[in-house]
Amino acid sequence: MIRLALIRHGHTAWNRAGRIQGRTDIPLDPDAARHLATLALPAPWNTAALVSSPLRRAVETAELISGKTPVSLPALIEMDWGVWEGKKGRDLLASSGSGYRHIEDWGWAYRPPGGESPADVRARLQPWLASLGTDTVAVCHIGIMRVLMADATRWDFDGPAPFRIKRDRLFVLEMTEGGLRVAGEPIRLEARTA
Repeated sequence: MIRLALIRHGHTAWNRAGRIQGRTDIPLDPDAARHLATLALPAPWNTAALVSSPLRRAVETAELISGKTPVSLPALIEMDWGVWEGKKGRDLLASSGSGYRHIEDWGWAYRPPGGESPADVRARLQPWLASLGTDTVAVCHIGIMRVLMADATRWDFDGPAPFRIKRDRLFVLEMTEGGLRVAGEPIRLEARTA
């Protein structure tokens, strides 16, 4: 059985400001880089295959927590938020004609103007998932993680999510004949030893 450990990239200035990043290539902020440099992947994930989104914030996170250069995969790039990239969700919610909704009201077909739906992201990820041949750590984005966790928990983006994605944790999924399934509680990154 193949296991996939997902981890979200560290904070960026846009995260802290509440701006939608999507595919905009924002690097880690200095505080996040310093913090991540103190953490490491726990065993056995420190010897697993390492991949990341091609966006700098994911590549930098992967390098800091592993000491290795990840294989960069276009399939892991963040969900495309179209014309909403760079905007603040709270501002879009306040604008009656924006069409912006909370994630609990999306469904799989919800699509930002000019962007991708969760169903589009799932379709993009399927060939990559099918190609996995070994346990893998994937440093990616909350949008990617939401889609994979939704698949694993059979959540349809309708109502509260049955999971909460936090930073500095590995969310482990098992690939089974019946599809993805969650394998236990998230695993915290370890403090780096000198």
